[in-house]
Amino acid sequence: MNKLYPSAEAALDGLLKDGLLIASGGFGLCGVPERLLDAVRDSGVKDLTFASNNAGIDNEGIGKLLRTKQVKKMISSYVGENKEFERQYLSGELEVEFCPQGTLAERMRAGGAGIPGFYTKTGVGTQIAEGKETKVMEGRSGPEEFVLEQGIFADLALVKAWKADESGNVIFRKTARNFNVPAATCGKVCVVEVEEIVPTGSLDPDTIHLPGVYVQRLVLGAPYDKKIEFVTTREREAV
Repeated sequence: MNKLYPSAEAALDGLLKDGLLIASGGFGLCGVPERLLDAVRDSGVKDLTFASNNAGIDNEGIGKLLRTKQVKKMISSYVGENKEFERQYLSGELEVEFCPQGTLAERMRAGGAGIPGFYTKTGVGTQIAEGKETKVMEGRSGPEEFVLEQGIFADLALVKAWKADESGNVIFRKTARNFNVPAATCGKVCVVEVEEIVPTGSLDPDTIHLPGVYVQRLVLGAPYDKKIEFVTTREREAV
């Protein structure tokens, strides 16, 4: 099966419609599938739910889709530095389901493994647990209370990677792996944008982070501009 597509728009052709649940990798501006998110924005689909650690920053990543009011709900662990995300949430324009960071990663991983739910101590006794089933079970220190969290089964997964072969075997670079692996596995269809595509068989099997069985479509996104979330400078010292 040919997984290579000539553009992000072509890679998403036939996959987009209103009301989708999309799992998106990335953390801040690290490992964000920016080409694919641009294509989602340009398609005009709306009422989207995104499961992602955060929404990037203003007008970058998912932040671009917030600006165009295409996002109905965010399942996230961090509002971060995105002022538009904050404004829409506080004004009631955007529904937000806050989820502890580790729990969000595990909800995606569980969905990818076909696990509908799991119990965790994280969030017990807080607003995170409101409306959710809790249960006392044997823990490390004896009987403890746990809260039931649901696995995430996304309609579509959007992922950014460093390198892939033509079969869709993927390698992430350092911390850009972040949420990309669990996001990729929990989508019914996974589309990956990469910086470099090499022939099948070129990659050492021991270095593969995401096997090609999870990847349906692949697009070359390079070249990229390195975006910096916080620019910090200092005055040059006198010589």
